[in-house]
Amino acid sequence: MSRGEKAEALFFEGYNCAQAVVVAYADELGMTKDMAARMASGFGGGVSRLREVCGAFSGAVMVMSLLRGYDQPLDLDGKKVLYDRVQRMAAAYREKVGALACRDVLKIRANVVPPVPATIPGHNPACAELCRIAADILESELASE
Repeated sequence: MSRGEKAEALFFEGYNCAQAVVVAYADELGMTKDMAARMASGFGGGVSRLREVCGAFSGAVMVMSLLRGYDQPLDLDGKKVLYDRVQRMAAAYREKVGALACRDVLKIRANVVPPVPATIPGHNPACAELCRIAADILESELASE
C-alpha cells in the first residue's frame, strides 16, 4: 500500500485531512499514530476549518519539514533547500488539484469528483482523494533525492 493509499484510508477512518497524511508517515517520523495525529489535529479543513491552505497539503509540508527540514536559525542553505522542495510540491499539487486554498479546492472538486457517500460526520468525502494526492506528491518529492 502506498503512503497515498494509506492516507486516503486513514481519512475514511475519521482522521482529518492533515492528520491522515501525517499519520500515514508516523512510522517514518518515529512517532506514534497518536502523537502524529495530535500534531496535525489543528490543520484539518484548511487550518481548523478556516478554509485556508488545504489541510492535506499542510500535512505533507509538516512531514517534509520533519524529515528534511532545518533546525538552525541561520541555516540559510537548509532553508532554501526545504522551501524549494515545498514549492515544487505546491506546484505539483496545484497542477493536479487546481488550487492550494481549501475553499478553492473544495469548489473545484465539487464539480470534478463524483459524490462519495460521507462516512464520518463533518468530513467532506472529496477530501479523501486529496489526502492521497498530497501524500503521493510528498512520496515522490522524498524519492527525488
